[in-house]
Amino acid sequence: MMVSRQHLLTYIYLLVYIVLSSGVILYNKWVLSTKYFNFPYPITLTMIHMGFSGAVAFFLIRIFKVVSPIKMTFKIYATCVVPISAFFASSLWFGNTAYLYISVAFIQMLKALMPVATFLTAVVCGTDKLRCDVFLNMLLVSVGVVISSYGEIHFNVLGTAYQVMGMFGEALRLVLTQVLLQKKGLTLNPITSLYYIAPCSFVFLFVPWYFLEKPVMEVSQIQFNFWIFFSNALCALALNFSIFLVIGRTGAVTIRVAGVLKDWILIALSTALFPESIITSLNIIGYAIALCGVIVYNYLKVRDARTSQLSPESLPDGVIKELKMERKASDIYVPNGEANNGSGRIASLPGSDVDEEAALIPHSRVSHLGRSPLSSHTS
Repeated sequence: MMVSRQHLLTYIYLLVYIVLSSGVILYNKWVLSTKYFNFPYPITLTMIHMGFSGAVAFFLIRIFKVVSPIKMTFKIYATCVVPISAFFASSLWFGNTAYLYISVAFIQMLKALMPVATFLTAVVCGTDKLRCDVFLNMLLVSVGVVISSYGEIHFNVLGTAYQVMGMFGEALRLVLTQVLLQKKGLTLNPITSLYYIAPCSFVFLFVPWYFLEKPVMEVSQIQFNFWIFFSNALCALALNFSIFLVIGRTGAVTIRVAGVLKDWILIALSTALFPESIITSLNIIGYAIALCGVIVYNYLKVRDARTSQLSPESLPDGVIKELKMERKASDIYVPNGEANNGSGRIASLPGSDVDEEAALIPHSRVSHLGRSPLSSHTS
């Protein structure tokens, strides 16, 4: 009975994650689209998310003292948090801007390129080595996305460019998290991540907002509904916490499978809710090819993880470093002390997809080579 209850709770967490992740993406599209709520200001929307999340984290840490802040020196903040926040802000900015030009369904198909972007970035930055099997999978994913793009009826170069730039911004953020924060032995739980990252990202977003969106907002007739933006920011915040609950209870493999299921559900829902979103047979064929590459890649990750448990000496140095990084990066604070290792923390692998969908937590999406999904959902 105890086992079945735990399994039921895990399924509930997965369902909540899928619902929130899909809901945040569709909600953002509805708010930003000129055909619906008509608030075409993605930087402003992202700043609202950052400001709200930073304020919540401040109250939880400083007022209610739910968790304690880590020992953060000015040097660590300037050399680690600031650059990570800069790329995080850029990934959310570009990702949300893509909603203005291309459909949700096509954005989800383009997100299959996330492991390609992360793998190339890691190789260029020297944190990973070029492996033939991984490279062939990345090539398969790229071919699938190209076919899917060719079949897109409302293909838009600018929107596609924004989405790809957002993915590379996220890839750089992931690599920097590995190189900077984890080498210094720092781990951030969901609340402390928001506490340090969100305000800094808000500042970085303020600069392009001041020059790009503020002048337009001053002369246009915009509508501001407090409850719309409050509920939108609350859903984005809830998504981040649900991601950590799922990761802590299941691990990266399960959440990657859930991310694939969520993508298919999201593609179907977006075509039903937004009539202008049309899926062609080439879209489906291309995305299926890309998905095959992603699945094989995830299999390679699982195989490497199992091999490392049996014989770490047989793995390349880059794979060993990656596995250690994944275990270390995902220490998650659990208030009720319910943990896999009995110490009040859950040592699990980072998630997969989340963020690209409003995920505000630095290491809450993919492992540094994983497929993306919170965040983010772009914020």
